[in-house]
Amino acid sequence: MTLQDLIQSLTPDVYENLKNAVALGKWPNGIALQQGQRELCLEAILHYEITHQVPADQRVGYVGGACASGNVDIIGRDDNVQPLTLQ
Repeated sequence: MTLQDLIQSLTPDVYENLKNAVALGKWPNGIALQQGQRELCLEAILHYEITHQVPADQRVGYVGGACASGNVDIIGRDDNVQPLTLQ
């Protein structure tokens, strides 16, 4: 079974359980996730979201809205940026 096969076989319930485990740092039975487990779960979550075309605003790590300064437009360009020239 490839990673892609595994991601395709994940159910929405398993996806939600993985998200909760990463957020809480423990499995549903209360056992703490080890660092490597957390990393693998997060990788599976990200692959799931891309494979199942989860809308961007519903994905893990999504940050919506504009910059507090108001200088950044909707696609992330900042017109007030000045290039740095190293000499």
